[in-house]
Amino acid sequence: MIIAIDGPAGAGKSTTARRVAERLGYPYLDTGAMYRALALALLRQDPTLDPERAREALARVQLRVAWDNGRLRVFLDSEDVTEAIRTPEVSQAASRISAWPEVRARLLEEQRRIGRAWEQQYGGVVLDGRDIGTVVFPEAEVKVFLVADPEERARRRQRELAERGQEVPLEQVLAEILQRDAQDRQRAVAPLRKADDAVELDTTSLSIDEQVQRVYELVRERQRRLHV
Repeated sequence: MIIAIDGPAGAGKSTTARRVAERLGYPYLDTGAMYRALALALLRQDPTLDPERAREALARVQLRVAWDNGRLRVFLDSEDVTEAIRTPEVSQAASRISAWPEVRARLLEEQRRIGRAWEQQYGGVVLDGRDIGTVVFPEAEVKVFLVADPEERARRRQRELAERGQEVPLEQVLAEILQRDAQDRQRAVAPLRKADDAVELDTTSLSIDEQVQRVYELVRERQRRLHV
């Protein structure tokens, strides 16, 4: 079973997807981490992210993900960058390069390959991102689109950064959230949008436990229907 969880930054996708996967015993593929890893690699080559130089460097980037003891790990060559990709700078760079057709084309095939392989190996997989239910796996058995008020999303992201030791003013986080929303919705390739058959879930006033329970119930109902 393929479970696709999409939505804008800070809506709760990653935490919800990870915990739903844990309850189901499935692996969790954070597709945003793959974009972040490519962004980190390209930033190291050229901090200005000049498109021409970045595209030349893209072919040399060796990206790999692994499901290791219930945790997704991300590697550039042999370096584990699972934590290094979680900075505001990398986040902004990831948003920028995600609009490049060659970047999306490369990761699209990787995400499909990994998703199918893990589905066969584990019986199911949970993926989150911004185009999983519309582009990567439009045939996913369960599609959920999470939304939330921008201010609440900014507060969540600020807390997440603080837990990693990064103190960022709320006003800055909100500005970055709104900028990311605009970039994601307006890009020409695979823009952020809700799939026609996705269930929209507003998480503004929901706790993480409540979000996870709602999505888990949707999955279990779909499983029951498939086995009738």
